[in-house]
Amino acid sequence: MNENLATILHVDMDAFYASVAEKDNPKLKGKAVVVGAGRRGVVSAANYEARKFGIRAAMPVYKAKALAPHAIFIAPDMARYAEVSEHVMKIFKDVTPYVEPISLDEAFLDVTGAKRLLGDGKEIADLIRRRVQAEEGITCSVGIAHNKFIAKIASNHCKPNGVLEIDPTKVLEFLHPLAAKEIWGVGPKSNEQLAKLGLETVGDIANTPRATLIRVLGKANGSSLYELAWGRDYRDVVTEHIEKSISASETFDFDLDSEEEILKEFLRLTEKSTERMRGKNYAANTISIKVRFYDFKTIFRSKTLDLPTTGTQEIFEVVKSLYLSLNLDRVLIRLVGVSLDSLVENDDVKQMVLGERSSGWQQADRAVDRVKAKFGRASLRPARLVSEPEED
Repeated sequence: MNENLATILHVDMDAFYASVAEKDNPKLKGKAVVVGAGRRGVVSAANYEARKFGIRAAMPVYKAKALAPHAIFIAPDMARYAEVSEHVMKIFKDVTPYVEPISLDEAFLDVTGAKRLLGDGKEIADLIRRRVQAEEGITCSVGIAHNKFIAKIASNHCKPNGVLEIDPTKVLEFLHPLAAKEIWGVGPKSNEQLAKLGLETVGDIANTPRATLIRVLGKANGSSLYELAWGRDYRDVVTEHIEKSISASETFDFDLDSEEEILKEFLRLTEKSTERMRGKNYAANTISIKVRFYDFKTIFRSKTLDLPTTGTQEIFEVVKSLYLSLNLDRVLIRLVGVSLDSLVENDDVKQMVLGERSSGWQQADRAVDRVKAKFGRASLRPARLVSEPEED
């Protein structure tokens, strides 16, 4: 894969609920197992033996029984599935901190930073699959790509218990022959609308003017569908490892390479996020920045402080130091972000005595916040930002 691109995994457990049932009761292995019970119940999951008879999730149980009267129907045990899911997610987080759970049985992982230690995307995927099977007794399938959308589709195409990596240079070769319904957001109704236009494959959609798709599906759906049809998906893997976090980011209208302009944007974002943080009566333990380059490569840097802080100026000095430490020389940047992480209640900070910071800047920041609350956010700002309009 291109070293400048991210490496994203989509890991999906195979027939998760049914697999957990088989793990807990080995006598079920090799038999058609359906998770779902009751006269008016619906199928939560079916193993691959049951799927051979046409049984699918969300199907009424009575229909499933008609298709396979010999299948074994069991009631779902959500507490047990959650327990196994927690163990599986722990395996993922042993590989990378950038894990985005989608449900109990699937997640996106950004393993770009893990490759130095653990090998390429395929090697990391195989490591995960071995651990899940050895430690939890179930299997999973892994799609590997440079973005979430392609990784998700790849995992669907290597089930069960497989790995599929899509080279960035061959994305369209893989994507365009697929049925239109494989794109996120294309449900039965959208698929029917596309079919009326003669758009049956992803390639058909890609070669349709964006304006046409917007007219048929609406601005948001039409634009999204067009981008995805060309394999473009710029969403980050969103982690859940920080429960309390306040962040702000900005995508520039034009890529910037001026250190002064970029630092001005970091200051604006710092001011915006610290004001929100103080309004919620929090203080930050960790300061993080995000920088996305012109080629969409994204990097993160963070620093954990000795003591939590609420101060705009102090936090900006950390943000500035993190950015300058990157030693970027006229590199085009399209997005920057600031995140205040590992937040604690500000009342807890006031209990500290040893190493306590001077309250001067904190009092000044609170005074500034009161002025803004009364007269608007643009009424009082850092001098280097006064030439810029501010959105509320």
